[in-house]
Amino acid sequence: MKRDSRLSITLHALLHMAERKTITSEELAACLSTNPVVVRRTMAGLREAGLVRSEKGHGGGWSLACDLATVSLADVHAALGEPAFFAIGNRTESPGCLVEQAVNAAMDGALREAELLLLQRLGTISLADLSRDFQQRMALGRQKTKEQNHVG
Repeated sequence: MKRDSRLSITLHALLHMAERKTITSEELAACLSTNPVVVRRTMAGLREAGLVRSEKGHGGGWSLACDLATVSLADVHAALGEPAFFAIGNRTESPGCLVEQAVNAAMDGALREAELLLLQRLGTISLADLSRDFQQRMALGRQKTKEQNHVG
């Protein structure tokens, strides 16, 4: 089953953007192992939501247009058009079979609750939280490298 990784990829891109003043679609595509066209398409939606801006010409590219502390993961999800969180669903939306109606009712309720819970959780995590986590991981990685070099 194919997973929708747009939210993950977009968060990845936004963190790279936080580390640089301006970054081109080609540079972001290299960071994300994707095509620059995919980057431009995704960034266009984020630009409409006011999260990023673009500059054309020499020295141009994409840059953040928001404060990382004020943007939640739920905000980014909304800017992407609110893609479905789960790839599971009902076999038939309007079944004539009473058994399938019972199954659909149970599945629909459970999926709605799970999506609401996930969206609420994403609303509590800011881009600044992700950036801090990344910075801590970078510092830890540098520390481990120093320790390894002294052991050898």
